[in-house]
Amino acid sequence: MAKIIRTISEDASVTATAIDALDIVSEIEKIHKTSAVVTAALGRLTIAASLMGIGLKGREDTLTLRMNGGGPAGGMTAVADSFGNVKSYVVNPVVEIPLNSKGKPDVAGAVGKNGTLSVVKDMGLKDPYVGQIPIVSGEVAEDIASYFAVSEQVPTVCGLGVLVNPDLTVKAAGGYLIQLLPFADDNVIDTIENNINTLPSVTQMLSSGMSAEDMAMKVLEGLKPNVLDDLDAFYKCDCSRERVERAVISIGKSELEKMAEEQEKTEVCCHFCGKKYLFTPAEIRGLLKQAK
Repeated sequence: MAKIIRTISEDASVTATAIDALDIVSEIEKIHKTSAVVTAALGRLTIAASLMGIGLKGREDTLTLRMNGGGPAGGMTAVADSFGNVKSYVVNPVVEIPLNSKGKPDVAGAVGKNGTLSVVKDMGLKDPYVGQIPIVSGEVAEDIASYFAVSEQVPTVCGLGVLVNPDLTVKAAGGYLIQLLPFADDNVIDTIENNINTLPSVTQMLSSGMSAEDMAMKVLEGLKPNVLDDLDAFYKCDCSRERVERAVISIGKSELEKMAEEQEKTEVCCHFCGKKYLFTPAEIRGLLKQAK
């Protein structure tokens, strides 16, 4: 279970959302068996999706982040609901590259910088909202902030962090999102800038024992923040046999006929949680009737 806190300044001109996502990113490592740098990269994107997801209005709304910078990790995807629950996957879960110049996992090197970050919001309308920007750093947090500045014109500061133990388990993971409203005055902006310039890293704060609420209050220090929401979020996959059947049907009649004739059983694995679904030839033939 992750803890998410949303706060707002006394004058309501700036909000901050923070999350302690240790349990979520630990689940990512267990499910996908990621190497350290991929745990850090996919963990950051997943944390960002959770932070952004709770900004959705409808209970059934979802937000999807897709990032592909041409690096060895391949494409990464994270999907969040409006409660901050999230699921994610990466094309290549094991990447071994040298540490960066700071002696830390080279997230930008794994993600790559030649590609795009896409944000898809499905809010129950005829078509989902899709925003896309070029990747600016591959470090994820800077790219999230750039998306908000370019696509939504919302001044945003994003901090994300994942600390991985030598045995590849996760020691700390979390992040924050600070957003200014149009009427924020210069004093508020100066306070935020000063806070950010003196703020320890996300993993330093969490490793020192700070909670999500502590981080949310810290980034708005001097602005008399109040707590808006206190939420529990989970790594949560909503796959089901019904959804998998629809996916299998979508491959078309000719492929389904081959599967029914050539395979004793067909196994379909969920990208997000690793759950396996088995289909007999008779079941595949039953799906054939619904295929086009």
